[in-house]
Amino acid sequence: MTSPSAAAPRAATPPLWEQYRARLDAYTNAKVNYDFSRQSEYTSATGWRLDDYATDLPAETPGPPEAADSFAAAQDVLRRYAFPPPDLITGIFNPDGPLENRIMVLRAQFLFFKFYFGVRVSEVTDEQARDTPNGPERVWGYGYRTLEGHFERGQIDFTIHKNLNSGAVQFRIHAVSQPGRIRNPFYWVGFKLFGRRLQRKFARESLRRMKELVAAKLAGKPLPKTLPAPAG
Repeated sequence: MTSPSAAAPRAATPPLWEQYRARLDAYTNAKVNYDFSRQSEYTSATGWRLDDYATDLPAETPGPPEAADSFAAAQDVLRRYAFPPPDLITGIFNPDGPLENRIMVLRAQFLFFKFYFGVRVSEVTDEQARDTPNGPERVWGYGYRTLEGHFERGQIDFTIHKNLNSGAVQFRIHAVSQPGRIRNPFYWVGFKLFGRRLQRKFARESLRRMKELVAAKLAGKPLPKTLPAPAG
């Protein structure tokens, strides 16, 4: 017979995306906060920042990617959005939905502040043999665009590349951005002073974490328990 004084079992903590369901729902019909139809025109001469970063991942044998090798491991990390530095950015999304058009809430942390921004996955790249000067590449990844209310505007693309001739594997980041409209003057000053530095930190730390997480997966270690494996 159970004692009346016995403690009731604690209810399981809901997944992070369920805790933020209201924020996710609020961005369902939100618009992109810039004219992406003219994105090919955006250059440093027109006031936009174009950034490219890359890091080498463990190489594979030449030919298509293997099912349990570096390229596939990086795909899993990328699908989960597990690579950003958690002390700076946490991506929150419904893992059961498709990757295409996925709504994500990015929880950004800086000093004592937390900010929440919406983005939408704009396109998924899935090329079996892209022609490049160094030979054909298997390319997979996705990009997302900033939504209304974001402190920045633009698009960032994350892609995994495998050279089919050499077996070399890389993780690449390409970003086109400029500051968005920030109504709060205190936040505007803070972003003016630290925004560019945080962009670069995000990129550097994302490259480093991708390398670490791919190496861990190849060694048979599980990914950090942040979000369940997403569909798509």
